[in-house]
Amino acid sequence: MTRPRVAFYAPMKAPTHPVPSGDRAMAQSLMTLLQQGPVDSAQPPGAPSGGPQPPGAQPNGAEVILASDLRLHDKLGDRPHQALLQQRAADEVSRLVEDMPEVDLWLTYHNYYKAPDLIGPAVAAARDIPYVQIESTRASKRLIGPWADFAQAAHAAADQAEVIFYLTDQDRDTLERDRAGDQALVHLRPFLSRPDLPPPGRLDGPMLAAGMMRQGDKLASYALIAETLRHLQAMAPKGRAGDWRLQIAGDGPARAEVEALMAPFGNRVIFLGQLSADAMATAYGQASLFLWPGVNEAYGMVYLEAQAHGLPVVAQDRPGLRDVLLPSADPACYPAPQTGASGLAAAVARLLSDATERAAIGRRARDHIATRHLCPAARATLWSALRPLLERGR
Repeated sequence: MTRPRVAFYAPMKAPTHPVPSGDRAMAQSLMTLLQQGPVDSAQPPGAPSGGPQPPGAQPNGAEVILASDLRLHDKLGDRPHQALLQQRAADEVSRLVEDMPEVDLWLTYHNYYKAPDLIGPAVAAARDIPYVQIESTRASKRLIGPWADFAQAAHAAADQAEVIFYLTDQDRDTLERDRAGDQALVHLRPFLSRPDLPPPGRLDGPMLAAGMMRQGDKLASYALIAETLRHLQAMAPKGRAGDWRLQIAGDGPARAEVEALMAPFGNRVIFLGQLSADAMATAYGQASLFLWPGVNEAYGMVYLEAQAHGLPVVAQDRPGLRDVLLPSADPACYPAPQTGASGLAAAVARLLSDATERAAIGRRARDHIATRHLCPAARATLWSALRPLLERGR
């Protein structure tokens, strides 16, 4: 039997986009899961079910076609720009209906009011194939205002999906509220594109922060970090907590602003720039903890990466973050946003002062990632819902 063929599309950012981001990384990882296919229940115990195929092995997954790399993202609520994107999308629909190879299913990643899928629903309907979404969100409050047309298009696209995979509880709530007919909603936890854990970190180096340097929520997180460091200095804690250091991984158009925020701390803060995957793994492995407030993060892949290396995380208690962080009954572990930088500083000082607690949290964090947020679990979830759709038309 021939391998099924899946058309993949990401209106927010294509997996081939030159600028790295969490969106691009997730799109690439999803394409890999589709290619790898279902987890083989007949594998011998201990086999790395999410890893590379052995030489000569035939993948049992799908042939994945990147249907389009057209970006349909309107960041500013610019209606003329939205109209231009709608026209480009209509042209792309005409091209794909005519020229796209035969496929068995269309899958769209990240449909929302700033980047609605204006292509997939029309092509899937014309080709009479199942239409599926991953990480689709519904924002009723955006149905009025500058994104109204795009928000309506995102809702219409979600309505057509036979299956929507949601990544966070916050998304599930709105998807259930506006569920279309007997549409299936499936929980696909955010995941790392690897079958197993990296080696544990040493937990004895500087703190680590990592994030793109751009205006908006990312810069707000950096501002909170700077204020947290000022609180640490004012607390003047003794021992290791008073001798803190911070490394920052990341780059972007707001780097000058971030550097200005950190300038008062001199050589205690080191900028690493944009790192390769290997260099980032080294930074995680050397850090004592991971500090990133997470202002308005959807969930944040960096939290999964940090915890996989066994780093305790200092972040605020925010909805998306709860879906990926090691649960804790202690409210001081992830302070509420209203506590501001003082809550973050207290959490940092406690962890820096107690190596035993850092190690214990780190072990639990690695277990949390291993059981919930690696490729094998994600493959099982994804294919449990896709296989019936693919088999239906073959």
